[in-house]
Amino acid sequence: MDGWKMMAIMIHLDVQDQKVDAVSLHVVPNRLQFFEYESVTFYCEGVDYCEVLHKFKGKIKSCSKTNKMTPTGSSCSIQAVYADNSGEYWYELEGGRRSNIINLSVTAGPVILESPAVPVLMEETVTLSCRNKTHSSNFKAEFYKNRRSIHKTSTGNMTIQRVSKSDEGHYKCSISGAGESPDSWLNITESQNKKSKSNPDEEACHFSSAATRIISTILVSALLVVVGLYHICKACCKREADTVDAGKATPAAVRETEGSLLSNSSTILLLSKGFFFSCGVVCIFVRRVCNIFVCNI
Repeated sequence: MDGWKMMAIMIHLDVQDQKVDAVSLHVVPNRLQFFEYESVTFYCEGVDYCEVLHKFKGKIKSCSKTNKMTPTGSSCSIQAVYADNSGEYWYELEGGRRSNIINLSVTAGPVILESPAVPVLMEETVTLSCRNKTHSSNFKAEFYKNRRSIHKTSTGNMTIQRVSKSDEGHYKCSISGAGESPDSWLNITESQNKKSKSNPDEEACHFSSAATRIISTILVSALLVVVGLYHICKACCKREADTVDAGKATPAAVRETEGSLLSNSSTILLLSKGFFFSCGVVCIFVRRVCNIFVCNI
């Protein structure tokens, strides 16, 4: 029974250690660039409360005054953003752990690039949009990656099919006669399934440590049981041999042998801690096994 309790405790502790870290920071609308006076809301998923921090030009400020509770965490809203609201946003947990970082760009100019604030999964489709503050249609846009022109369009959109790591980089756009947007980093990431398929060795390493602990506990328990059975079987064999010798001995010797056997049997019962009802019952149950594998050793 003690072994089962030990395994249960190990499983419980391992589950505590292996809880999925589901905390993350999201922004609504899901983009990295904003015109001045637009509203922005940050959502902290997976925590009851968070304090969103903002770093701009080396200074770190807090968004705690506008924090609100949500069904899945908490949020922080900025009703009207300005150029000074550009920069990095994140939140910290106890122990110094940080969430993902979102790098916003707020411009007073007439053009922004709408690109996802969260990483795009590999092989998915992503659309980048060049947006004019004053005109919503009928303009020619040009898209740039790492300062090199890659696409021209009259719709203001550029779609990338089945994205890969090679599509990662700094993107910006320009509108003829209006200007150009700031640049933003497009982040491409692999899904968990893709990572597992692409790296079998890594997949093997991700087996739960609970399984390792359980197997270790079972092996140790099995070894203890085998050792215990071995000594009990040897005692049974000795008891049978002593009984045979006792038939040829004097009555006094028989009584002495019986007393010794009873003493040994009590000692074995005490050491077994409830695992066996009596040495006699165990001996009857495993007599044949003992005679075959142990008594002749």
